[in-house]
Amino acid sequence: MDPLERKFTLHVPSSTKNLMMIREFVSNICAQAGLNEADTGKVELSVDEACANVIEHAYSHDTSKEVIIRATFDNKDLRIDVEDTGLGFDPSSIQQAEVERLVAERKSGGLGMRLITSFMDEVRYEFEPGQKNVLHMMKRISKK
Repeated sequence: MDPLERKFTLHVPSSTKNLMMIREFVSNICAQAGLNEADTGKVELSVDEACANVIEHAYSHDTSKEVIIRATFDNKDLRIDVEDTGLGFDPSSIQQAEVERLVAERKSGGLGMRLITSFMDEVRYEFEPGQKNVLHMMKRISKK
């Protein structure tokens, strides 16, 4: 482990009532990591979307389930993982044509992963059937 690397973990019940707590957790970590205001907003929104997707789609609002947010940063980048044990999801299944249709029809849903991939520098999804799902996100820390 890099001596300058810092790690944080938050475990919360799967409820939209906890999204504010998650945003505050992420905001504090972004501040400690030295992210600027614009990048902090992008990271907060990305994690918020990821957690809302877990709550709604992976867990179907089952508050007995847990969402785990892990954050690690050093002087180069901030890495945030959102983990769940719910239903898996293939983010590549969302095609651009589908996104354009949702926007044209002003329907909600389906846009969260597109937003996340546009705001974060790297995004990777890990799916272990019957075990866990982890969305890995990374944001480079730009030097001021």
